[in-house]
Amino acid sequence: MQQKSNIVDIAEKSGFSITTVSRVLNGKADKYRISKATQQKIKSTAEELNYVPNEFARNLRTGRSKTIALIVPSLKNPFFAEMASFINLEARKYDYITLIGDSDDDINIEKEEIIQLSSRNIDGMIIVPCGEEWDHLLKKQEEGLPLVCVDRYFEDLDLSFVSSNNYDGAYSASKYLIEQGHKTVACIQGVKYSTPNRQRVKGFEDAMADFGITSYTVSGDAFSEQNGYLETKLLLQQKIRPTAIFAFSNTIAMGCLKALKEEKVKIPGDISLITFDDNPYLNYIEPPLTRISQPVEDICKIAVKILFSRIVENDKTVKRVLLKTKLKVKESVKSIPVLS
Repeated sequence: MQQKSNIVDIAEKSGFSITTVSRVLNGKADKYRISKATQQKIKSTAEELNYVPNEFARNLRTGRSKTIALIVPSLKNPFFAEMASFINLEARKYDYITLIGDSDDDINIEKEEIIQLSSRNIDGMIIVPCGEEWDHLLKKQEEGLPLVCVDRYFEDLDLSFVSSNNYDGAYSASKYLIEQGHKTVACIQGVKYSTPNRQRVKGFEDAMADFGITSYTVSGDAFSEQNGYLETKLLLQQKIRPTAIFAFSNTIAMGCLKALKEEKVKIPGDISLITFDDNPYLNYIEPPLTRISQPVEDICKIAVKILFSRIVENDKTVKRVLLKTKLKVKESVKSIPVLS
């Protein structure tokens, strides 16, 4: 096995002092007025010797690990997988790496993930909380760990968060269904106690009330394909079937599609379907699904900016950011003529 080269090796090979080599490799050459020629010679020698900086030693000097953590409820969910990709990309712009944890929507796993990731001397954390408990998050922040919640959050706590305006999104989707003539609507919700779900239920029910619609249902308990599948199966057993289903996530919608296909129910001919969340694959489903699109990339960019303002500038201001959603009309909602 080839032995790793170090600063001493580079100094001996290049003919420069260890101090000069160290200053060049640590980005301090200009500060100490080291010539460009010397810098180039040292960097070329380092490359020739396949030198890899000792990050652990550097971390001890700077007091930073150049690492942040991200915890999501499920990497199987395309929404959270996309979120992880964007956050990792943004962190890389700060020359940071991202450690990713999956809580499996289990509060006990979430707490253990936080302990395990914190033990790796991370500089900050972005988290999609999975439960109603928040003491462990506040405790971490009080211990000095910069922390930002995304998507799911706690409205009245001193924890920064970035999310979509879930109320407006659900209201606009529900209003669209009503405008298309739907008066018997079923809503399949996600995790009941999560803030996004509560806001979506409120938006849905307020829209129904504002337009005088009383024949609606709210059921379900998870942002999962299985939840969508089981609840749709039950809806299809009702004496009076809904004319439209509002799925609160793309994973729930996938479960709805599976159940409707099994029962040979056509979309939108027999039942219309609208979903919360966007993803390119929804365009390739037949028919493409009408949905509420969340600005996932913007959510992630803002969350990372807030986190690094705390890490780099020690900005402890609590920031609460809600971004607008957008209704994307496709082909999965049928227009029902109003009988005169």
